[in-house]
Amino acid sequence: MDKLIFVKMSGSGNDFIVVDNRDDRLAVEPGTLAERICRRRISVGADGMILVESSSKADFRMRILNADGSEAEMCGNGARCVARFAEMLGIAGPHMTFETLAGIIHAQVVGSRVKLQMGRPQQIRLDQSIEVDGVAHHVHSINTGVPHAVLLCSDLEAIPVRALGREIRFHPAFQPAGTNVDFVTVLDTRTLVIRTYERGVEDETLACGTGTVAAALVAATLGMVSSPVEVRVRSGETLTVSFTRNGTEFHEVFFEGDVRLIYQGELMAEALSA
Repeated sequence: MDKLIFVKMSGSGNDFIVVDNRDDRLAVEPGTLAERICRRRISVGADGMILVESSSKADFRMRILNADGSEAEMCGNGARCVARFAEMLGIAGPHMTFETLAGIIHAQVVGSRVKLQMGRPQQIRLDQSIEVDGVAHHVHSINTGVPHAVLLCSDLEAIPVRALGREIRFHPAFQPAGTNVDFVTVLDTRTLVIRTYERGVEDETLACGTGTVAAALVAATLGMVSSPVEVRVRSGETLTVSFTRNGTEFHEVFFEGDVRLIYQGELMAEALSA
């Protein structure tokens, strides 16, 4: 493969390998490339790979490939990273639009802080009861670009996020696509704490943007919080979700936080070795 330059970025602990692919020069199928270079310790390592491609509908197109090689419809923290990447490279100005499988996303970049206008959430379902290993769990589901199952908890540290998250992610109630799983504690009417098991990463991640939005909107629908909502993620950072609401109808949903530019590198052939 020809020399491939990439940038490593982090959105609140959710880390990505970002590649400018507007010239469509990848010599390896994107899913295979993502699966190989996202491996930690033996390759670059990341939660996912983001490709910036040309678009006839917006400033550019974002493709997000999970660490297992699957392609996601949307990724909130990935979208914040790619917005800063595009502004940094002059692909777009500080106010931009970009295409995703979940629709057109609007973003504003001010220094290291990125604010996204998310699409309207879909498929809000409250108070579902599912059984895992003989135990009933009350779940609220919502699609904020990708599907999420939200569980309210009193003690996040006592939750076996990886084990229980995996069971719910593959539960028959959420097939065939599966779901991300968010465990959430409401601290007060403006503050949440969240832990997320991410579909495609197949593990707990330090942050999940669409999960952060999902948690805030579900808690608002239940009358537990009001906009704006501060959401503390596993990395220790705090993200902000704001919105207007009419019952279960949400409008002008915004999600913002800081993005870190970690390093730029050149991918070597051995990073792709099986």
